[in-house]
Amino acid sequence: MISVQEADFHVQTLYDSLCVAHKTGAVAMFVGRVRDFSDDPTQSSFMLEHYPGMTEHNLVKIVEEARQRWTLLDVKVVHRAGKLSVDDQIVFVGVSSAHRAEAFAACDYIMDYLKSRAAFWKKEITPEKVEWVEAKQSDEASLKRWK
Repeated sequence: MISVQEADFHVQTLYDSLCVAHKTGAVAMFVGRVRDFSDDPTQSSFMLEHYPGMTEHNLVKIVEEARQRWTLLDVKVVHRAGKLSVDDQIVFVGVSSAHRAEAFAACDYIMDYLKSRAAFWKKEITPEKVEWVEAKQSDEASLKRWK
């Protein structure tokens, strides 16, 4: 399952859906949250924009590449878009497999590629300014370990 949505998600429901009866030996999950990026988090938010169709296509490709590298039972990716505030959940990546090493690696891989290749754009909004956030070199550097 891959979803780009404005609505929040329920982690327990997503976790439960990753557990394939009698086969799941491991579930690895990552939940990203909006962190404080200004002096007054009550007055801060950001808009996360995406290119509908292209974003989902990129996410499907990332998940397919993970499935080629590791034996996975299931993968769930939920990424929110729209206006988000400090402490909101923004992304869920969950992977189930028979073994923990594959689940951990695949979850980490998907997050690294999602950060750099999924076609999201973030605009931070504070009382002082509104600005687009540039891509981080550290996100690109993280991809090198998967080559």
